[in-house]
Amino acid sequence: MADVNNEPPALHLLSPAACLSAYTIRDFLHRSDVPFDYLELHSDEQARQYAGVDNLKDRRLPVCIFPDGTRMENPTLRQITEKLGWFHDPSRSEYDLAIYGAGPAGLSSAVYGASEGLRTVVVERFAVGGQAGSSSRIENYLGFPKGICGAELAEMAREQATRFGAEILLGREGIRGEFVAGKRVGHLADGTKIIARAAICATGVGYRRLGLPNEEKFLGKGIYYGAGSSEASLCGNEHVIVVGGGNSAGQAAMHFCRYARTVSIVIRGESLKYTLSKYLVDRINAAQNIEVLTQTEVTDLQGNDVLEAITLRNNKTGEERAVKTRWVFICIGGVPNTEWASEVGVKRDEAGYLVTGPDLLHNGVHPENWPLEREPFYLETSVPGVFAAGDVRHGSVKRCASAVGEGAMAVTFVHRYLTQG
Repeated sequence: MADVNNEPPALHLLSPAACLSAYTIRDFLHRSDVPFDYLELHSDEQARQYAGVDNLKDRRLPVCIFPDGTRMENPTLRQITEKLGWFHDPSRSEYDLAIYGAGPAGLSSAVYGASEGLRTVVVERFAVGGQAGSSSRIENYLGFPKGICGAELAEMAREQATRFGAEILLGREGIRGEFVAGKRVGHLADGTKIIARAAICATGVGYRRLGLPNEEKFLGKGIYYGAGSSEASLCGNEHVIVVGGGNSAGQAAMHFCRYARTVSIVIRGESLKYTLSKYLVDRINAAQNIEVLTQTEVTDLQGNDVLEAITLRNNKTGEERAVKTRWVFICIGGVPNTEWASEVGVKRDEAGYLVTGPDLLHNGVHPENWPLEREPFYLETSVPGVFAAGDVRHGSVKRCASAVGEGAMAVTFVHRYLTQG
């Protein structure tokens, strides 16, 4: 698999099929808009000839080879990030604004924060773009009438933010926060501290799981979360299952149908029209190799080392049937990344989303422990100076454009907080 834009590959990746580490690397590179070549190894002889290892089960796989000849065996994402020149330590001891998450909301906040003179840092644990970065095409985003690949949009936003002076720290995961003397302190997993006068949480949501036995076992070996753009070209003449009925699932199905023999969309509802944009419904209905299985769910996963088949149950008739497949992509919504919030007193709703602005008020009464006389700003959480934007926020509209708008709006209220308190 080579880069679709015919750019020189930044690295060559070699691995056996159904390798979780290789999938993680492919997903990261694709979301980061990094051109790469991928060679899937199918025999011990190929492993020896091309990857220089003993056999397909060699622990040194996968292997990454860079243009300068550097060879990495079973590398971590951090090692790859460092080699690409993307891993940096914070350049400042303190910032005006710290943004957690580099999805559409976080990148938008970075662009507007840095362009308006705020010393801005973005902390991202995986790749820029968030879940939007895995989308094969975003077609309803203003200004792109032909649509745009999520990874491409994210890369342009990253470049725009850094041109204005924002720092983006990749491969960094926040694990807890604290508020000391008016400062917002983020503690990262590697021991780094990020100190800022204000913070925006734009951590988005993690992929929701099916909750089935063997689900973890088959991760990267037949079970994938999200739109799976990095895997589409590997699905030639295969039967692909997409679980979910939202726009991301619809776009994934349209992308896979260019490569796969058959694409089955599995939804619990009665029709896609209740959860999917009309233009996608029309395209799916017109596609000859896409079928929609309504009132259906996945109830079992089968296979030895890799996924070989699934069981589908029709909830209307109770009928169950086995379907052979090695490719199941799960797009059934997400769980907000807000585990840290309860430890520092940031209010969440029952589903874990961050509550902000007017939603914090109850009959006009300020939230408990709110220390200021003024009401919380719109997008401000129950802790003054900490804001939320995008999918992580209670009541947000789960659309890329909405996240971008909230990211920009959050910076406006950051300015008000920094000047008014």
